[in-house]
Amino acid sequence: MPKPIDPTARLRTSFLAAVVEFREDPDYPLPWFVTDVDPQALVDPAAFDAYVERVLSERDGDAPPRWEGLVPMTTLWWVDGEQMIGRLAIRHRLTPSLEQSGGHIGYDVRPSARRRGHARAMLAASLPIAASLGITEALVTCNGTNVASRRVIESNGGQYVDTVDGKHRYWVPTF
Repeated sequence: MPKPIDPTARLRTSFLAAVVEFREDPDYPLPWFVTDVDPQALVDPAAFDAYVERVLSERDGDAPPRWEGLVPMTTLWWVDGEQMIGRLAIRHRLTPSLEQSGGHIGYDVRPSARRRGHARAMLAASLPIAASLGITEALVTCNGTNVASRRVIESNGGQYVDTVDGKHRYWVPTF
């Protein structure tokens, strides 16, 4: 049964296979977390270990941000056994930019695992984690043309707010 776990070097092979799938998928834009992987981590196990440690350190509000606008963020991998199925990002607070696009919670399902209910389960699993961070309502956004993502958000209690620059914005209760 799939579940969210902390990123781990143990899943390097599966993570790298997922990155290849995301890069080869012509139907969806490349997720930012794929472009954020340190290039050396794609070829060197020690660099991958360092990448995992960096991702885990982003939870710490005292860690210096790698770029302007980066907020403390809990990244989790959605896994089934030894297979990385997707990635969750729970941002601990919002910036003006994240209020428009990105929100508190983001999720990506690798192409070979789509249309199996993983996104819905991933968002549901992230809500109690967001609540534990003091987020009572999570802002979740998606492209207005992404009907599947809109259904995922609405099935998790998301209430449509508005559309900004083509992004639908929803408030989702975390309790």
